[in-house]
Amino acid sequence: MPDIEFRSDMTVELVRSSAHDSDVLFAARVSTQGEQTLESAEAATEADPKRDRGLINYLMRDRHGSPFEHNSMTFYVQAPIFVFREFMRHRIASYNEESGRYRQLTPVFYVPGADRNLVQVGKPGAYDFLPGTPEQTALTAEEVRTVSTAAFESYERMLEAGVAREVARIVLPLNIYSSMYVTMNARSLMNFLSLRTKRADTHFPSFPQREIEMCAEKMEDIWAGLMPLTYQAFNANGRVAP
Repeated sequence: MPDIEFRSDMTVELVRSSAHDSDVLFAARVSTQGEQTLESAEAATEADPKRDRGLINYLMRDRHGSPFEHNSMTFYVQAPIFVFREFMRHRIASYNEESGRYRQLTPVFYVPGADRNLVQVGKPGAYDFLPGTPEQTALTAEEVRTVSTAAFESYERMLEAGVAREVARIVLPLNIYSSMYVTMNARSLMNFLSLRTKRADTHFPSFPQREIEMCAEKMEDIWAGLMPLTYQAFNANGRVAP
């Protein structure tokens, strides 16, 4: 049996993108200026950046959302399966995920890091998560490692006995890592970030599970570098998707 790996981090990488602030301006100005080329839109951006910043902020503030859809970002993500189930609640992106039917899964499992809050205080809809005690942290790590190891050994025994991969995989827990490509535009990403990050400056507070927030934070950092004016307007207007 291959060595079992335990991780507490998430992987997010940008595979490809066609995402620039000029894409927003190009789409918005066709309503008032008619047909134009992308080159002319980019040239206008370089000529009057203050005006462009104002237009993007206006679109964001008044929630004229469609100009933010004319772009694309594809991310490669490695995360536990339970995180992917939360991703796919967002039916505003395209997903292709690794398949346990067609390949033998590798023994990589998520175990909460020492800084992961463990104790729920309050009730659903009005609760906080607080740090666990050293004993709770140690118990959680030990139990996750023990159960994950036993489950993967069971998976391996069934495969060695000739059981199909699609059947053998049913014993594996949700903390096993999977991988996927996810493609979305900036408007969809803003919707995702508004729900999957917890920030004090948002108009509509959200309370995401920490593991998907870890992915969202990495995606946000990448997007901020691709579309800085759009990103600034998103934050300046309460992190609400237009």
